[in-house]
Amino acid sequence: MTQNSNLPAAIIFDMDGVLVDSSPFHLRKWAGFLRRHGIPVDEKALPGIVLGPANDMIFRRFLGDHLTREQVSELSEELDAIFREEIGPNPPALPGVRRLIEEIHSQGIVMAVASAAIASNVKFLIDALGLRGYFREILAVDATFNPKPHPEIYLKTAGKLGVDPSACAVFEDSYVGIEAAKRAGMKCIAIASTFSAEDLRRETRADVIVPSFEKVSLQTVRHLFNGAGSLPGTHDAS
Repeated sequence: MTQNSNLPAAIIFDMDGVLVDSSPFHLRKWAGFLRRHGIPVDEKALPGIVLGPANDMIFRRFLGDHLTREQVSELSEELDAIFREEIGPNPPALPGVRRLIEEIHSQGIVMAVASAAIASNVKFLIDALGLRGYFREILAVDATFNPKPHPEIYLKTAGKLGVDPSACAVFEDSYVGIEAAKRAGMKCIAIASTFSAEDLRRETRADVIVPSFEKVSLQTVRHLFNGAGSLPGTHDAS
């Protein structure tokens, strides 16, 4: 744990749209899945529907509440296979994220991943990015009963790390993920990778909104834990 009281005890990353630029592939995955099942696809509305919520919630939205746990599991496997075909073996990390992770690691701050994706996808992507060694804990939606925006995954991650939720900072990109982090009592830095900064500012309670990791350093996080709240003079960092 860091000795610097102006830094968090732990930093937690969402995965899709945060560690990896996977949103375009998830959109293609869902569009392909829906078409396979004879469901019309509204390309404009699709991001707001499928980016963030757990798969089972999306399945039930399109296919009905009658789905059994076994059917959801089968559909998840089908969706997972489509995704891996779409993204391939070399997923694109968001620019600047590796540099930030190395900076955090150099300060002795523990890190974790808390993702709404299923465990097989989370492990596949983190291994493909070569980042597994940086994270003490990796939690996926499979480890929870309540999907984001419920705070369960973030509270459980803090518990596994042995830190108080109020001493954690979270990097998120989706509305439901940001809400989950805030409900957990954590500071949240929103990355405008999936939704615009304007939309994030209007729709979420993120403490700081940044356009990319290239605009983020530990100094960005430090401001959230020095009693000043968000960055001086603004809700956004640019």
